[in-house]
Formats: sequence, structure tokens, C-alpha cells
Amino acid sequence: MEQLWEASGRRPEGASVRDVLEALPADRSLAYTTVMTVLDRLSKKGLVTRERDGRAWRYTPAGTRESLTAETMRASLGDASDRRATLLHFLDGATPEELDDLRAALAEVEQRRG
Repeated sequence: MEQLWEASGRRPEGASVRDVLEALPADRSLAYTTVMTVLDRLSKKGLVTRERDGRAWRYTPAGTRESLTAETMRASLGDASDRRATLLHFLDGATPEELDDLRAALAEVEQRRG
């Protein structure tokens, strides 16, 4: 996903498996077919979209880092048997800066909702 997000600015048409493979750090020795399988699975999960480009596919992220993180957080909270306790555990470990960010985000959401 990181490679696709980074490539989306340079390649709005999407990145091929080869593009993603070549963008990975040199110390990662992954096979072309491994990257192809991962991208195919991400596509089936709806995390990336793909379009045919000749014999290859071009992949683009289906959402931003932020939207994917938010979806993951919602899913985690949805799995919790006690949502309030889960949030309290999370907030107990938050830094003062993170709590400031949370307060600002809550104020913005309340302002949007009127």
C-alpha cells in the first residue's frame, strides 16, 4: 500500500506489479509473483482498484492512508465487546499531543454537525 500511495502522485494512472516491485527497498528480495499475489488480494478486499493495461494490470489505492486507518479503527472498535473500555485503554496510553489532536478533531466534527 505504501508504494501505491507514494506512486499515486507520480502515476495517477496506477502502478504495475513491476513498478511496485522496483520501488521496494533493495534489501527486500521478493519475487514478482509474490507482489502480484499481494496486489491481487488487496484488490479482492477492495483496498486497491485495478485496470487492465494491455496484458498487465495497473493498481491504484482505493482510499487514502487516513481513510484506511479510520476504517481499521472502526473495525477494531466494532469487534470490541466493551467499546467504552477499549477507548479508555487506548486513551490511557495517549500522549498529551495526541489528546490535543483528539480534542481538536472532536471540536471540528461537532462544528460540522452543527
